This record gives sequence, structure tokens and C-alpha cells, in this order.
Amino acid sequence: MKSVTIKIFAVLFFVSGLLTAQDFQGQAIYQTKTTVDMSNFGGGQMSDQQKKMIAERMKSMLEKTYVLNFNRSESTYKEEEKLDAPGSGGSPWRGMMSSFTGGPQYKNIKEHLILQEQEFFGKQFLVKDSLPKLEWKLENETKLIGQYTCFKATTVKPVDDMDFMSMRRRGRNNDEKNEGDTKKDSIQSENPLDELEVPKFVVVTAWYTPQIPVSTGPGEYHGLPGLILEVQADRTVMLCTKIVMNPEEKEAITKPDTGEVVTREAYNAIMKQKIEEMRQMYGGRGGRGRRD
Repeated sequence: MKSVTIKIFAVLFFVSGLLTAQDFQGQAIYQTKTTVDMSNFGGGQMSDQQKKMIAERMKSMLEKTYVLNFNRSESTYKEEEKLDAPGSGGSPWRGMMSSFTGGPQYKNIKEHLILQEQEFFGKQFLVKDSLPKLEWKLENETKLIGQYTCFKATTVKPVDDMDFMSMRRRGRNNDEKNEGDTKKDSIQSENPLDELEVPKFVVVTAWYTPQIPVSTGPGEYHGLPGLILEVQADRTVMLCTKIVMNPEEKEAITKPDTGEVVTREAYNAIMKQKIEEMRQMYGGRGGRGRRD
């Protein structure tokens, strides 16, 4: 730990004169990717070809580009705008998935505040919470990301129970089940959420650079003595691919103020209620509901 601290201060001393302007601002581009284990997807009722087709359709949700604009205490983080592929819109479940993955985000380190804009089936919400407290452990390991010397840090983070990126099909040991248990599972799994689970905690590995001494990073990540350039959390990787310091055209970093203000807990409850309404509307599993 002592050697890590010495290295960090050495780098900070080297760059101390580079970021002295009070109004300095930067922009970082992140490529994010989430892997999904399709082996248990849909149980044994789907062919490999069907699973491959679903994986291709999910690719746009699992591989994204985000833009982080930041100054010393504030930042905005939002998906890079792009046109949807032909035929990709119009599905109610597409609207549901966009609600899971989150909208534009604002962080304020000094105020310990995080705000996330969220459109949910035509209604605008502003999810407001305190920044999560992350207990980072500074590791004695470094690597280069582009031209930046990065230091490793790890933490254990609680997972939101509606975190789509961490959801997985519940593991079942069929050898330990009898016929009665199978029938019971069949009844219980009418709600699609019953077939999914989210881990309580995940191990997070971050790589940060003191060469850019701001305590922020992609998504909700923050709290390290330098900009976080890479995050590995469960099955998701966020990697910075480009940094521009003091761009000629600076994007305004302002607090969003549009939408009904709710906590994350309240917003999750709204999503769960909507999922149940859709399940009933479309007839539960397999979409065998009423068709007009």
C-alpha cells in the first residue's frame, strides 16, 4: 500500500501544473460490453439457432458507446446518439429494456448526488439518490491504458435488484427435484421475474489514472484519486478509448430538472408493477394472451 501511495503522489506532482485552470473540463469516450451466458437461456425449450438470433438482437443493448463530460466536481454520462437499425423499434419490450439500462446521468461529487433521467413508457422520471459509498482497496498493480499510467483498485458493490445487466436465469438442480417440485416451479414461474435472479454483490475492478486528478468515472463509479478509465463489474466491462482535455467546444454540465422526481427504490417498484401488468396483458409465459 505504501508503494502505491508513493507512485500516486509522484504522478500527481508531475501533472500538478497541467490542470491548474479552475474551469478545466474533459471528455472521455467509453466502450461498454456485457456478456450473457445463453446456455441456460429459455431452459431446454430453445434451439441453438434461436438463442443465437436472440443474442444478435440483444447486441445493441449489450454493446454501447458512452460519453463522459467532466470537470473537477461534476459530470454527465450518456449514451452516444445513433440511429436505430431498421425494424428495431415499436416493441413494448424494447421500451422496457431501455428502462432497465438507464438514461443520461449526472453526478456531483461535492454534493454526493446522482441524478438519472429516465423515460418509462412515455413518462419522464428523474431518479435521484445519494452517490453509492464505494470502499475501494488500492492494489499494488499498474498498467498503461493509451498514454495514461493506471492504478488498480477493487471493491465489492451491492447490486440493484432491477439491474438488467446482472440478471441471470435461476440455477436449478433437476436431480434434486421430484415431480411435485417441478409442478410447483411451473406455477411459480408465471411471472417472468421469478425465473431471473440478481446477485446481492459483485466484485468490481477499476483502473484509474492520477494524471487526470478528478474523482469520477463511468456510470455511478467514483471515489478514486484519478479518472477511472476501465471498470470490470460482473459481466460488464467499461473501457475508455479516447480522452480530450479542455476541448474547444465544451458541453455544458448542468443538473437535469425534467421529470417526476423519485428515488431508485420507488422507480424499481414502478417497473415491477408495469412488468406484472404486461404479463397479465400478454397472457403470462410465451405471450399466449389475447390477440386483437
